[in-house]
Amino acid sequence: MEREVIWVAWEGPGLEHLYLTLREEGPVAEGLVIGLQEDRPFRAAYEIRCDSQWRVQEVCVRVPGCDWPSIDLLADGEGRWTTRAGESVPSLKGCVDVDISATPMTNTLPIRRLGLGRGESAELVVAYVDVPHLRVGPERQRYGCLEASANGGIYRFEALQSGFAADIPVDADGLVVDYPGLFQRVWSG
Repeated sequence: MEREVIWVAWEGPGLEHLYLTLREEGPVAEGLVIGLQEDRPFRAAYEIRCDSQWRVQEVCVRVPGCDWPSIDLLADGEGRWTTRAGESVPSLKGCVDVDISATPMTNTLPIRRLGLGRGESAELVVAYVDVPHLRVGPERQRYGCLEASANGGIYRFEALQSGFAADIPVDADGLVVDYPGLFQRVWSG
């Protein structure tokens, strides 16, 4: 199965094109984001490969034209991360999911992986990638299922360190429809 989605920023200029392929071995998400950060435009490209249980296996994020190196990491789906050169990344130990700040696509990963039923919630630590600065580190988050149906659902997302919270409607594939204050889907195919 293949899906393409376009999101725009809730306020101000910003656009993302996602190309998601659901394969037997697991989903592959490729995205291109254009936005503003601190009144400066940026563009970022990402690719995320997961296993069949939606556990991250690879993540690559790059910001063309910036001085920061790309993020290119491998994961075993059990919370152990390495660089492509095989060097351990101990700061991300225990992180199963990745959250890239510039895209709502990464909310899909824990939503699909956890398979929460109505009224259930889970606390997790994710590998949080700050775009466009390309800093990566652990972040505590909580997901709770407020509503669930065959057509999608509504999930409460909480970034536990900052106190940020949002109720996020998703479609049947777990892709964000609207992320109040941040992203709005304008096309889906």
